[in-house]
Amino acid sequence: MKSKWYEYKLEARKLRATGWSLKAIQKKLGVPLSTLSGWVRDVELSEKQKAVLKKKWQQALVDARVKAARWHNEQKKLRLEKAEGEARKSLEKLDLSDKSVLDLALALLYLGEGSKKTLGTSIGNSDPQILRFFLAVMRNNYAIGSESVKCELHLRADQSSELIKKFWSKELKIPLKQFTTISVDERTRGRATYSTYKGVCVLRCGNVAIQRKLVYLSKVFCEKVIEKCAVSSFGRASD
Repeated sequence: MKSKWYEYKLEARKLRATGWSLKAIQKKLGVPLSTLSGWVRDVELSEKQKAVLKKKWQQALVDARVKAARWHNEQKKLRLEKAEGEARKSLEKLDLSDKSVLDLALALLYLGEGSKKTLGTSIGNSDPQILRFFLAVMRNNYAIGSESVKCELHLRADQSSELIKKFWSKELKIPLKQFTTISVDERTRGRATYSTYKGVCVLRCGNVAIQRKLVYLSKVFCEKVIEKCAVSSFGRASD
């Protein structure tokens, strides 16, 4: 019994003989690849035709990778937009003019990044935005301006202390004269640093009372949340 595709067999063989790929023939005739491969198995291709097919196959792989990368980038963009939208909705529920909200945010940041052992309030980070936030809340909630803050820099061996100092001074709007200590990590000597890395900047405001309040606030808040969530979870489990 002849295949329902049999009428295309001769044309398929002719196309193959002229150097067409199986996928190109399938696309033109609509015949399944399994059927086509059987029809043209004995059709000999010249070395030139094989080279052309190989080149097309390699280009198809490149095109497929580019297409896949573009698709993944578009999907990532959509996920990031969704995350940003959800974050903005959460922020809309908060009163950012409420000092208690800002205090809590600062306390949680300090719990993770601030110094708890020095006799003062200090925080170090490589991200200018985090330090700008610290300065903004300290100014808003505790009337501590940038003129009261001393800065320290921790750099890698191949970084220019003067250039990095100017970078942080501009980012934080703190005068150069308030940058005191600059320490260099000798272990990094001979190893190149990414151009985007500007070292770690440590800010010190010299007020230990604020440090104590922030640490206590953050710990008590965490304890209360843990306790509340544990009770809620137990209630759901008992239902």
